[in-house]
Amino acid sequence: MGTSYTGVVTVTGEGRNGGRVEASDGLLSTSLALPQELGGAGGATNPEQLLAAGWGACFLGALRRAATQRGTRLKSTAITVEITLTHGDDGEFSLSAILGPELGGVDQQTADELANAAHQLCPYSKATRGNIPVTVNATAVAA
Repeated sequence: MGTSYTGVVTVTGEGRNGGRVEASDGLLSTSLALPQELGGAGGATNPEQLLAAGWGACFLGALRRAATQRGTRLKSTAITVEITLTHGDDGEFSLSAILGPELGGVDQQTADELANAAHQLCPYSKATRGNIPVTVNATAVAA
């Protein structure tokens, strides 16, 4: 059996609108607030930002793994992740994502190939595949 890890987080209060997030190990402790763009007070993080942070961190790890598997040396990596919450005309909420990895030390074709490979490896990408629209826009940057 492989190694596994379970992150445990408790959310209390009003959830996304005035709630609190606490990790069982105490390393994550933050307030939640509805963004001003959705009519809330803002001033605290929200579930979309938390998902973007987790997915981005995981995706960079998958990028590094994909590069290592191909014998490609990356000089730098960064990623911008956009998670959009949409409230449709039907009254339902949905998510979409744009992943914008930036890879230093490779050409654009290699950046695209590595980003696509990472999208196949990343557990967050696997979990959302077929469930939400995801766009991956890789950029090769001079490092």
